[in-house]
Amino acid sequence: MKTNIRATALEIVPGDIAEMQVDAIANAANKELWMGSGVAGAIKRAGGEGIEKEAMAQAPIEVGDAIKTGAGDLKAKWVIHAAVMSGADLETSADIIAHATRRTLEVADAAKVRSIALPACGTGVGSFPFYAGANIMMGEVRHFILGHKNTSLRRILFVTYGEQAKAAFLNAMAGLSRFEL
Repeated sequence: MKTNIRATALEIVPGDIAEMQVDAIANAANKELWMGSGVAGAIKRAGGEGIEKEAMAQAPIEVGDAIKTGAGDLKAKWVIHAAVMSGADLETSADIIAHATRRTLEVADAAKVRSIALPACGTGVGSFPFYAGANIMMGEVRHFILGHKNTSLRRILFVTYGEQAKAAFLNAMAGLSRFEL
């Protein structure tokens, strides 16, 4: 499914985020920025350990914040690590997911990123409900684009892994039709 908000295309794409051909991919990180399992593990396996080393050199960051690193062997140029979970307990919340999504978009825009792939932040290791997470992320993207008329972002992919995540993001995107885009 695909829709547009102003000049930015939003797409839902099932698959492996580490395989996306975009300028940047987002990593659902912890505040210490070590890359263990889930999205972070997939990115580290595909792109190399250098991504984790570069990220950890900037750690720790506040929960909800985001930083940018190179992408190693990935097809993308950048990885934006969004701290959607605390360090040891790996818990998350609606507020954290919202703030981390917003910060990811701000970091991407500051780097003049034109295309970015976002995972279902906080729904894997963080155990946040898929539908709530998708609605939060979709809402933050909408708010960001409408609030930043000159954003560099022209293509935002919501990369889903599994049928539940795909259904949640399809539902959230369908909900955008309630708003004037």
